Amino acid sequence: MGLFDQIVSAIDNPNQQANPSQLGSIINTVQQLSNNQGVDSSQTQTLLSTVGGYVRSALQQQQAAGGRSNAEAIVNQYSGTSPNAAAVQALFSPAQQQQVAQAISQKTGINAETILAMLPTLIPIVLQLLQSGANKQGSQASGGGANSVLSTFLDSDGDRDVDIGDAISLASQFLNRR
Repeated sequence: MGLFDQIVSAIDNPNQQANPSQLGSIINTVQQLSNNQGVDSSQTQTLLSTVGGYVRSALQQQQAAGGRSNAEAIVNQYSGTSPNAAAVQALFSPAQQQQVAQAISQKTGINAETILAMLPTLIPIVLQLLQSGANKQGSQASGGGANSVLSTFLDSDGDRDVDIGDAISLASQFLNRR
């Protein structure tokens, strides 16, 4: 799986931001959010995969409009493990947020209002995972494209190698073996 391989590579590279603690924080936040919302693990994986797909499209649009550095700036500014409504607004208009929630609801069976309540936590988590490939000195330092995880995420050819839900699931297994 290309995305997960990039994350593991970033963990092994001392010049990149990824580390086991960061992955653990992402996984714990996802588990807490799922537990708080009463969402089971299979729904959570589908939810993350679907949210990841929408984030990917939004970041690709940002990249098309303003270059790779525009997408990297959003990842760097809004990534985290705390709820952040501004992260949702940076990627999706209010109408798009409703469309995303409805589409995810149809795929997962989770109520659209619950999904809307979860987006301010889920989107920063996805961005945090993507930020793991940034250089410690700052991903803008080499003029864009320096974030290997983000590059893999954005440049995928649609062959389903890029799946946030799978990547987080694999990351959890990876950390349990470390």
